[in-house]
Amino acid sequence: MFKRISDWFETTERRLRRSFGDDISTPELRRQAKWHFNLFDHAFLRVPWTNFDKVADDVYRSNHPGPRRLLRYKEMGIRAILNLRGADGYSPWLFEQEACEELGLELRVAKIYARKAAKRHEIVRLIDTMRAMPKPFVMHCKSGADRAGFAAVLYKAIIEGVPLEEARKHLAVKYIHFDWTDTGIVDHIIDMYELRNAASPIDMETWFRTEYDHRVAGKSFRAKQAGKDWKASMALPAPAKPATAD
Repeated sequence: MFKRISDWFETTERRLRRSFGDDISTPELRRQAKWHFNLFDHAFLRVPWTNFDKVADDVYRSNHPGPRRLLRYKEMGIRAILNLRGADGYSPWLFEQEACEELGLELRVAKIYARKAAKRHEIVRLIDTMRAMPKPFVMHCKSGADRAGFAAVLYKAIIEGVPLEEARKHLAVKYIHFDWTDTGIVDHIIDMYELRNAASPIDMETWFRTEYDHRVAGKSFRAKQAGKDWKASMALPAPAKPATAD
């Protein structure tokens, strides 16, 4: 009964959210889009709370910035913005795109997810995009907690070469990231890499480019959530045989 009610509310909210907010070409449509931005994307909460932090020299993370904050970023010397949410054509994207154009900020997109495993080509695109971003730049998702945290870990571990244990600090409660919820999928992907690397050393970028499978990530994460042995679903290389004397 509770699930049916919850599903009904979720479906109704999604339908309403997609019914407007995809046009800012007239004053009236712009007013509607601002309501959409604040009501459905919770932009009003991100005025006092930015989740802003430094990832590396000239690289920062935050939640989704509104036009006023983008102006502050410009004044700080930020040159580019990396959107991890995607260009879906609704109010968050429309206002960001408009503000970046007006301010001369370069806006790039590398879409990943907070509650499901990104596909291999999406993570590879993220790595390549981060490596090519003009600096200084800010990367952001919606809340700046999960996708921004995952991207920050990859930036520090792959591009900066920081030990993974140190890089993983960007997925933490202080950013309002909770690994025991469905957003723990991003932590789980890193756990998968650590397990694979322990079996036979492989650098993280090579693993993502050649072995990572989002279907295995999803299946093993569901097993973990159910309290099952998720490691059993991982195809790990056989341990190297010790050398023998001739």
